[in-house]
Amino acid sequence: MDTTQLLSFLAWCTLINYSVLIVWFFIFKLGHDWLHLLHGKWFDLNEQQFDLINYCGMGLFKLFILVFNLAPWIALRLIE
Repeated sequence: MDTTQLLSFLAWCTLINYSVLIVWFFIFKLGHDWLHLLHGKWFDLNEQQFDLINYCGMGLFKLFILVFNLAPWIALRLIE
């Protein structure tokens, strides 16, 4: 795999992962009550715990996108 293919792969990974993050955010905001009701039955979560888990999950996912997709893409673009 040459540098151009790797750059393309990382760019697509970044785009796809940010799309997943945006969809997760909108599903969480628009279906908050329904999701809390559903997951609350399974895991005995109150609303604050449910919100905290989702916000921390989104933050961790965003951090992983930055570290494993965007940062390598930027580094490769700088050396190319």
